[in-house]
Amino acid sequence: MIKTKEIISLEEVKLLVDFFYGKVRKDPLLADIFNEVIQDNWPNHLEKMYRFWQTVLLKEHTYQGSPFAPHAKLPVDAKHFDRWKQLFFETIDENFSGDKAAEAKFRATKMAEMFQLKIEYFQNNKSI
Repeated sequence: MIKTKEIISLEEVKLLVDFFYGKVRKDPLLADIFNEVIQDNWPNHLEKMYRFWQTVLLKEHTYQGSPFAPHAKLPVDAKHFDRWKQLFFETIDENFSGDKAAEAKFRATKMAEMFQLKIEYFQNNKSI
C-alpha cells in the first residue's frame, strides 16, 4: 500500500495535479477532449492548474483568471463530469489524506457541479 501524505505545500499540489492529469490524458472518455483543446500546451496548462489548486487549497493567491471561461464551449455533459470527479477522487484517495484532501474533493465536487450547470445553460441557449 502506498503511504498517503497531507497536502501542505506546493510540492503536494503539483503531485496531485500531475497524477490526476496523467489519468485524464489516458482516459477513454476524457483524453480526446482534453488533448484536442490543450494540444501541445500541457506544460502551460499544468502550471495554471498548480496555481489554481495552490490558491484554493493553500490560500496562497497565485492564480489569476476566470476558471470557467475556457470550459464554456466544451462538448461535455454529466458523464464527463462524473468521470472527471471519479478520477480526481481516485487520485486523492491513492495519494493523499487529511483535511486538505477532503477539502480538495469538496471543492472539486462544487466546481464540477457549477461548471456542468453553466455548460448545460450555454448548450441550451446557443442563440443568446
